[in-house]
Amino acid sequence: MSILILLAHPKPGSFNHAIACAIRDSLQAAGKDVILHDLQAEGFDPVYTAEEMPRDASVPAAITQATHEVIEAEGLIFIHPNWWSGPPAILKGWLDRVLRPGVCYRFQTGADGKGYVHGLITAQAGLVITTANTPDEVDRAVYGDPLENFWQKCVFGFFGITRFKRLSFSPVIVSSPEQRSDWLLQAQATAREMFL
Repeated sequence: MSILILLAHPKPGSFNHAIACAIRDSLQAAGKDVILHDLQAEGFDPVYTAEEMPRDASVPAAITQATHEVIEAEGLIFIHPNWWSGPPAILKGWLDRVLRPGVCYRFQTGADGKGYVHGLITAQAGLVITTANTPDEVDRAVYGDPLENFWQKCVFGFFGITRFKRLSFSPVIVSSPEQRSDWLLQAQATAREMFL
């Protein structure tokens, strides 16, 4: 089983890339099998088409492979900038296309007659690291920290994954090299704490 890292930032060499590589290297050094996908560099197509919507649809091999990796992963890590209080479109499209109903989850009816989600992925923990130029306290006070809600409740909570942590590094635009170095160490330590 592996730790799956999804990186969504369009600029090669970004601080998001540094975070992803630091976490990958740290976990690998500790003996973990890590799969890192740079969605932008790989040219991932985020457009979810009507033809892909049926549960038994024939999907591209890349989607089948990504779905298999998610189902088999023991842990999931998402790294992305905070854009308009959400993940970049390429990552949202990855979620839409890869976390397929009937494959990654299914709806069931309980004894009470209500519908429930039954997650089919094996991951027990999730880590999300976001970067922003808006200070965290402003994001919380003005916008209500929508990324925390999205990842904790709408994604990981949907699958029943309760071991969840989100780190937000901000404001990046005015951060010093020393601050970024500290953030990288914090990201590595958190990943080791969650997945080792």
